[in-house]
Amino acid sequence: MSTATPTRPVAIKIDDDMRERVKRLAQARHRTAHWLMREAITQYVEREEKREAFRQDTLKAWEEYRTTGLHASAEEVEAWLASWGSDEEQPAPACPK
Repeated sequence: MSTATPTRPVAIKIDDDMRERVKRLAQARHRTAHWLMREAITQYVEREEKREAFRQDTLKAWEEYRTTGLHASAEEVEAWLASWGSDEEQPAPACPK
């Protein structure tokens, strides 16, 4: 039994210049234009998913700060980061209540 995800063709419209650029790059990479476009879309989607997850984490952290007021100052964080790798490495700054 195959576990491969079914694929379906999707058409996109690109101008002649872009088509030629993709074709030249595919030839230079010894790949097909189809492979190159699939790889480009995969990398773009993965990058944008990570970007969106980061955005959502940021919004969640902002809302938590607005609700609780808990935070560490920039100076505390900078001192903590500066201690990394030293003999006097500090624990992460605590958020005062």
